[in-house]
Amino acid sequence: MAMDSKQINARDAKKGNYVIFDDVVCKVTDNKISKPGKHGEAKCRIEAVGILDDKKRVHISPAGHRLISPILDKRTCQVLSISGNTAQVMDMETYETFDIEITDDMKDKIVEGEEFSYWNILDKMVFTE
Repeated sequence: MAMDSKQINARDAKKGNYVIFDDVVCKVTDNKISKPGKHGEAKCRIEAVGILDDKKRVHISPAGHRLISPILDKRTCQVLSISGNTAQVMDMETYETFDIEITDDMKDKIVEGEEFSYWNILDKMVFTE
């Protein structure tokens, strides 16, 4: 994985944080921590939704278990052209051009010549709201 990341304890994964489960960046929606038992440490039941696929994932691990939390880089780009479900864009800082797939929920919002925010998630560019 080429993106920057840090490690956090499972107990520190709060609602709204981002973690990587099954090589997919997910946004944490809930983290329930059970009390430690007589012979073991506390367990965390982390519910998260994949950013790219909107799939709900449940991860159960010891509270001290380390998770990978990606550091997302939100950037700005200008849409140069639109061809079907693909937009050719230019990064406003580096001036490099690349293609971003337009999702169904963003189809009506993306307009040529306008500036939009995007994330680089595991080497895949995605428009954000």
